[in-house]
Amino acid sequence: MAETIGCDGLVRMLRGAAARINAEHAMLSRLDAATGDGDHGTTMRRAMGKLEGALAEASSHAPGGVLSDVGWAILGVDGGATGPLLGSFFMGMAEAVGPRDALDSPALASAFEAALAAVRKQTKAQVGDKTMIDALAPGVAALRAAADAGKGPAAALAAAADAAQQGAAGTKDLQARFGRARNLGERSIGSPDPGATSIGLIFRGFADALASQST
Repeated sequence: MAETIGCDGLVRMLRGAAARINAEHAMLSRLDAATGDGDHGTTMRRAMGKLEGALAEASSHAPGGVLSDVGWAILGVDGGATGPLLGSFFMGMAEAVGPRDALDSPALASAFEAALAAVRKQTKAQVGDKTMIDALAPGVAALRAAADAGKGPAAALAAAADAAQQGAAGTKDLQARFGRARNLGERSIGSPDPGATSIGLIFRGFADALASQST
C-alpha cells in the first residue's frame, strides 16, 4: 500500500470525488429541495465540471499546483456559497502542500487542516449548525488521528471518509442556523444537510480512489 501520494495519486483522488458527486447530484438536489431551492446538486455538478476542466488543463504537475488550479476554477462557480467555500478548501490545501512532490499521512492531514481553516475564514458556521462544517470538521479530525496513529494515506482517508459521512448523516437531527434553511426553524429538522452530504461524498470519493490505486 502506497505510503505517500504523488501528483498522479492526487489527480485520481480528485477525479474520484468528481465521479461520486456526479453520480449523486440528483440526490443532493432532492435534499436541498427539502430545505432550500433544490439546486445544490446542479451547483456541485458545475463545480466538479470546473475541477475536471482544471485537471485537463493543469499548468502544473506538482500536487500544490494542481490543487491551486482546481481551487481557482471552483471559486468561479455561480450558485451561492458553494464556489467560495469549496474553492477556498482546495486553495487552503494548495498553500499547505507548497512545493512538495509527495505527501505522507502527516502532510496530508496538515493539508486538510489548512483547508478547513481556509473554509472557516469564509463562514462563521460551527459544528452543530447543520452545514458542511458538520462533515468537514470530523473528517479532518479523523484524518489527523489516523495519521498520528501511523496509518498510511489510504487508511487515513478511509477513516476520514467514515467520519465525514457520519457527520453528514447526523445533520438530519439538527436545526439549520445558516443559509435559506435557517428560515424554516424547527422544520429544517429531519433532512440531512446537502452541503455536509456533499463533503461526505467528496471524502468518500478521495478514499475510494486511493484505495483502488493501492490494490
